[in-house]
Amino acid sequence: MARLTPLLTALHRYDKSLSTWGRGKGTVIEAPVLAWLVETKQGRLLYDVGCDWKKLDDPVARAQHYASFVFGPPRMTSAQRIPALLASLGLTPLDVDLVVLSHLHFDHAGGLGDVAHAEVHVQQAEREAALSGRDPACFDDEIRAPYRWQEKVGGYAPMEGVTVIPSPGHTAGHVSLLLERDEGAPVLLCGDAADLEENLVDEVAPGLCWGDDPEPALASIRALKRIARDTGAELWPNHDLAFYRRLILR
Repeated sequence: MARLTPLLTALHRYDKSLSTWGRGKGTVIEAPVLAWLVETKQGRLLYDVGCDWKKLDDPVARAQHYASFVFGPPRMTSAQRIPALLASLGLTPLDVDLVVLSHLHFDHAGGLGDVAHAEVHVQQAEREAALSGRDPACFDDEIRAPYRWQEKVGGYAPMEGVTVIPSPGHTAGHVSLLLERDEGAPVLLCGDAADLEENLVDEVAPGLCWGDDPEPALASIRALKRIARDTGAELWPNHDLAFYRRLILR
């Protein structure tokens, strides 16, 4: 059984078409960049770690990494770094035992330097694709850093009540996370398999798909919905500001 806490690591404004395949062009949305603290009897796990603060705080580094980038830079404060967010909960980075990355894009893997002591779980296919240089949303220094990488293949349970669910399509080796909770229904954190509730309700692929092919992403959305039906889990999208606001207010 697990306790789950959302960590708002940044806000990001971009064209909606980057979240919804074939629709939304010209509409600018504001999206939360979330990490998730999962606490179990066996230890603490972070699902994603947000952006690299140094790349956003330093004007030279920000221009180098984001000036010509399709997304543009997220808005992040020092208070939204992982150490500060953990401190607000009475924790330090050393209290994190394990990081599971949904994928290796800059807004999900950039903060690894703040928890460099922890094991980092990522799918083998994800790291291989990122290292190939074919995914421009992966920053080379982040994916090549000598962290404690553990490359996995397929689904598994890193801790009691926590199941990693392969959900490729947005990237080559994307994973979602199914959690049994102490209170309430299970939760299936979709990661970027579903940025928005719209991706789930309308079965619309993310706007960026590995190999420019939306079909694997659609298959993953449908598979996540089947798992939710079978387990009674709630499906939580990853970059939906309205959903996030409802979540923290309920």
